[in-house]
Parts: sequence; structure tokens; C-alpha cells
Amino acid sequence: MVCNRCVMVVRNEMEQLGFDVKEVKLGEVWLEGELSAAEKERVRERMISLGFDLIDDRKSRIIERIKGIIIDLVHHKEGQMRTNLSDLLSSELAYDYSYLSNLFSEVEGTTIEKYFIAQRIEKVKELLVYDELTLSEIAYRLNYSSVAYLSNQFRRVTGLTPSHFKRIGEVKRKPLDKI
Repeated sequence: MVCNRCVMVVRNEMEQLGFDVKEVKLGEVWLEGELSAAEKERVRERMISLGFDLIDDRKSRIIERIKGIIIDLVHHKEGQMRTNLSDLLSSELAYDYSYLSNLFSEVEGTTIEKYFIAQRIEKVKELLVYDELTLSEIAYRLNYSSVAYLSNQFRRVTGLTPSHFKRIGEVKRKPLDKI
């Protein structure tokens, strides 16, 4: 789940299936009690029909939590990062960052840092398309040290300058779950 609409859909579906939902966050659902094998299969089938998947093993849950924290940080808590990403993930997940980093790279085929950069660039694209903020304001909101650094990173990832991207618009944006 990568957006508030996804959270709402999952909550509604779980309640329609008759489960007592305690909380739904990006990538996670907390229920009262444990699910039987048959209930897990019903949930899996319903989620797959909606384009989601049921993640049941520990490593996959950790990966999804990493992604959820990064997505939340970049897309919902703009300008609120007061510590570096490695410290944030370690404290949130109670694992050593080197373990998290190795696990993420092994499973996803990319590093946490590259995933974080990809999320930030998608947010920059979104803000450029909206055309409500200057590049300086975007850099500040997304905790870039300078406009030049944002522009260089944007060009490295997309092959375009921010101003050129702004001219061509929304056609180059990606859904968050495809990053």
C-alpha cells in the first residue's frame, strides 16, 4: 500500500471480510487475533484481486516497513527529517542498519539509498507538475542541501533537468509502487 487511498481500500475490504481491524498503515494491517490458514487465503485472494499482495514472512515484512517509512517520510512528512535515514530506519525498526541495508539489497536488487532517492525524485516530479513551488522551495521541503544538488540528482536519475521536465509534464511520472 503506497497511498492513503490504498489504506482506505484495504481497511474496507478487511472489514467486509468480517475482520476486526485495529489499524491500517502503509504496508501493514493489524487485526484482533490470528488468522487461520483459510482466512489468510481469503484475504490473499481478495488483496490480489485488488492489485495488492499478502506478505507473510519476516523478511518481506521488514522490507515493506522500510518502504513504508521512506514513502511516509518523503510523501507525507515533507521537511520533517531531522536525522539521517540510516539512524531513522534503525530506530524505527530496531535493527542494525547494515542488516537492513543488506536485506533490502538482497531482496529488492537495489540499495535503500537508491530507493530513497527514487522516491524523492518522484516527489520532485509531482511538485514540478503542480507548478505551485519554486525549485528552491521544493529543495527546502525535501531536505536537499541546495538547488544545485537537487538539480544534479534529478538530472542523474531522469536524464532531464527539472526545468525541461516541467515543460514536458506528467507523462514521465511513475506510480509509487512501480519505483
